[in-house]
Amino acid sequence: MRNSSPVLRSGLTVAVAAALPLALASAAVAGPGISVSTTGSTVSVTTSSCTQISGSWGTASLLTSSQGSFAQGRQVTLSGTSTSQSAAWSNVSPGTYTVIVICSDGTTAGTQSVVVSTAPSPSRSVTPSASPSRGVMGGVGGSSTDYGTVTLVAGGTLVGSGLLGAAWYLRRRNKPHRL
Repeated sequence: MRNSSPVLRSGLTVAVAAALPLALASAAVAGPGISVSTTGSTVSVTTSSCTQISGSWGTASLLTSSQGSFAQGRQVTLSGTSTSQSAAWSNVSPGTYTVIVICSDGTTAGTQSVVVSTAPSPSRSVTPSASPSRGVMGGVGGSSTDYGTVTLVAGGTLVGSGLLGAAWYLRRRNKPHRL
């Protein structure tokens, strides 16, 4: 009796391996789109989709949730190079925004939502007061001084030799003395 399942399994593996580059290529054809990030009250967008036409890369717009069209948002001209174009908005109030990038040839490079959160308020740090110069240093114990490796090895050697000396003395004491 012949078992053909290993051949079938290897055929499926080859088919999947052949289809994988095609799937990745179709994802790459969709375009890089835009990348939006926030730092405090600043929103920035980066893309590599636009080409320069008549000295302009395109325009990016920041829309609030109540604005519906590109023209209603805060518009900023893209700047950059042929590999990367960017724009930024500062002093953006907390809330949810939509960033739209339209290249100078009229194509939309991408649309992405972003949430701007409130900046953390500066907190007052408490400065520790100096400890009293006199008194008992309770709880500090032997951990207040950091001893080096040489000191620890020397101490371990003394403890070990003390244990060996005590064992030798007790062993010798138990033996009867012969004359």
